[in-house]
Amino acid sequence: MTDHKKIWEDALLEIEMGVSRANFSTWFKNTYISKQEDGTIYINVPSAFVKDWLQNKYHKLILKALRDTLPDTRGVEYIIQKDIQPPKEHAGELEQKIPSAQLRLNEPYVSRDDNLNPRYIFDGFIVGPFNELAYAAAQAVIKNPGATYNPLYIYGGTGLGKTHLIQAIGNHIKKSKPNAKVYYLASERYVTEIVNSITNNTINITKEKYKKYDALIIDDVQFFSKKDKVQEEMFHLFNDFYNNNKQIIFSSDKPPKYIQDLEERLRSRFEGGMIVDISKPEYESKMAILNHKLKTLNYSLPAEILDFIASSVQESIRELEGILNAVICQSQLKNKELTVNDVKTLLKNNSKQQKSLSIKDIVRIIAEFYNIEEKHLYEKTRKREVVKPRQIAMYILRENFNSSYPQIGEKLGGRDHTTVIHACEKIKEDIKKSDNLMREIEQIKSLLFGPENKISSSAGVV
Repeated sequence: MTDHKKIWEDALLEIEMGVSRANFSTWFKNTYISKQEDGTIYINVPSAFVKDWLQNKYHKLILKALRDTLPDTRGVEYIIQKDIQPPKEHAGELEQKIPSAQLRLNEPYVSRDDNLNPRYIFDGFIVGPFNELAYAAAQAVIKNPGATYNPLYIYGGTGLGKTHLIQAIGNHIKKSKPNAKVYYLASERYVTEIVNSITNNTINITKEKYKKYDALIIDDVQFFSKKDKVQEEMFHLFNDFYNNNKQIIFSSDKPPKYIQDLEERLRSRFEGGMIVDISKPEYESKMAILNHKLKTLNYSLPAEILDFIASSVQESIRELEGILNAVICQSQLKNKELTVNDVKTLLKNNSKQQKSLSIKDIVRIIAEFYNIEEKHLYEKTRKREVVKPRQIAMYILRENFNSSYPQIGEKLGGRDHTTVIHACEKIKEDIKKSDNLMREIEQIKSLLFGPENKISSSAGVV
């Protein structure tokens, strides 16, 4: 019999090393494994707020910790229980109670037939200037799947709503066409399936499995980089779908042309339909997202607190909603309305630990984005494909890290500070003329300041 207590205790030991003591105490208290089925581990949590926080902020950390203990772990589900009563072995822990008004006890379940989360629908998707083009493309696809915008390729930084939007397309197709077979999966899972099928000599079975679907949605296709056999199988699968007028939808953190080590024939397939981006939300959109979230939770907060959250959180929608959940949770735990100063303290305690970022790290990320060798950005070459990324590197170092012109010039190949000034001014002017350039730079910033790097835009460079 599986010892769920021991598994969770071992996982918590690893998780504790990756979060602050305050966060660990707040978000992992009164959690435990209730069951394990077909590689999925079910963790009981005391409230919707804790569930959202674990899903949005710590899911990857939890999944990794569980896989270190149980390598065959495929996924994690979080189950909300009202006034949660842990099993006897956890009886010594302090019970955390959240009023039942904030609980969603009968949340939709992710179907194994299609992997779609029923919560991801268009009704819950806030549209603003930052994502309106992607939303319009999605609406065009659901009206005529397989014919309009095929493939649809949506790119943007972490936590900006790509997964919500592409799954909303899938859920809408299911609802409007009950006989249509839709399938969603993360690229890592597709990679794992292909590798396993090659190892087990079952590749033909895997191929046939995917051909039965009418619409295929694949998240984070940038992870196909450098995986030649996976790319080959995806190329053939793509052709089969396209030739049979079946809808294909991809998401990524960057446009196809900037995915490193991607076969040209697959890149051209990605670029053959509609490519749209989702950028960071502006203030008004963030306020709309916060108000919508409060409405779904049947909760209210003072306008000044919402204004502070919208003005302070810059990273992503996921972080925005996570902070809102934390504010509500703390307000309920303390049984009082928080002040702006309370929220400031909460934001400070839950902010990512800052670390210094080297100029070499920044150059590496920009080189990877533009699919060129890192060493070329240091060379004194006037090749167009190198000059632009180098000027962008100078611009970001100056604008976002407040590096001095002489320091930038010295680190990037020993150039004179006047060259750096010219580069920064040129990028500033080009941004005004080119929306594409502006989007590219926003994508680079999302890679630099994203959760995976744990870097704040206020951190310095070394």
